[in-house]
Amino acid sequence: MTPDEADGRLARLAAAVEDAIPSALRQEWDRHVAHEPVLVARQGIFSSHGRAFAYQLSFRSPDLLTVSAGSWSAHQHERATAHVLGATFGRADLEHVAHGRLLFVRCPRAYLVGELPVPRRPDRLVIEVTDMNVDPAVLAGVRRLREEGFRIAVPSFVNTADQRRLLPHADFVKIDVRDLDVEGHPVVDVARSYGALLVAEYVENPETLRHARSLGFTLFQGNLLERAGVLDRAGARRVSL
Repeated sequence: MTPDEADGRLARLAAAVEDAIPSALRQEWDRHVAHEPVLVARQGIFSSHGRAFAYQLSFRSPDLLTVSAGSWSAHQHERATAHVLGATFGRADLEHVAHGRLLFVRCPRAYLVGELPVPRRPDRLVIEVTDMNVDPAVLAGVRRLREEGFRIAVPSFVNTADQRRLLPHADFVKIDVRDLDVEGHPVVDVARSYGALLVAEYVENPETLRHARSLGFTLFQGNLLERAGVLDRAGARRVSL
């Protein structure tokens, strides 16, 4: 059997399964989907003047018992990213989320190397590189995304060898300010060595904000400035990514 013949048989099987679904059951499912929350969390990233510069988007589930992301598999991370991208860019009225600002989304390896698609919105989407195994395929993918106009961010920078490989391609580098008492100037100097804008993460109190400013940070994110809120995008019409 040729590949085309196999594809044809699969298509006919899928059509037969679709036709076998009772209309009442299909309508019940459509009603369920229409009322199911489509959640995404949003937290502001602020300039030194206190203005919102961008937003960090992250996964939220209506199931309060969702397992911590720290124990997720690679597939679960991919599904969570797909949910965030779909809830944001796959729904109408993007500006209800963006308000004209950049949107940071953490994207695992499959999105970097082209195995999974990213929305064609380089004007809004900032791709955070979460994969810490920065091999040639990841570097090639990051270069390709930048050539397509996307901005790249390196989160949780602690000066590992893999993170340093990304610095020539990074527009933003994010550093957990809770680590600055130990790491201080050396890590900050490396992070800005290729001209990236620095984002101080986890700004939880005035002392860490002052310390981050003294180290030259110009962008700030944390609960002191704004706690993450949750948006429900279920009411926005679906659009093509």
